[in-house]
Amino acid sequence: MYEFGYLNNLEEFEVALLNDDAFLVYFNSTSCNVGEAVAPKVMQLIQTKFPKMKFYFVDRELSPEVSAQYSVFVEPTILTFFAGRETLRKSRHFSMDELEMSIERPYSIIFE
Repeated sequence: MYEFGYLNNLEEFEVALLNDDAFLVYFNSTSCNVGEAVAPKVMQLIQTKFPKMKFYFVDRELSPEVSAQYSVFVEPTILTFFAGRETLRKSRHFSMDELEMSIERPYSIIFE
């Protein structure tokens, strides 16, 4: 099973920015049914196509300071970071193909 983690506060987010070459952050809450349904699909995409990329969850209800710091106000929202910089932001409506195509280029630059 693919490993994932949780970023519960700004300090943990900063550690990820400093230590991880590439990661995706999935902002959601348990009250968002769409986000709950999409999360496994996004995780599967990262696991199969981008295995060197880490996957983190942020629960917007439990970590409002992280959501506010990164201007995430809708669910679900995906942010990707490569070399400490935000490279992609998708909210609400997006396809897995669109997400895959958006991650492919920066991933290949970092890891290939």
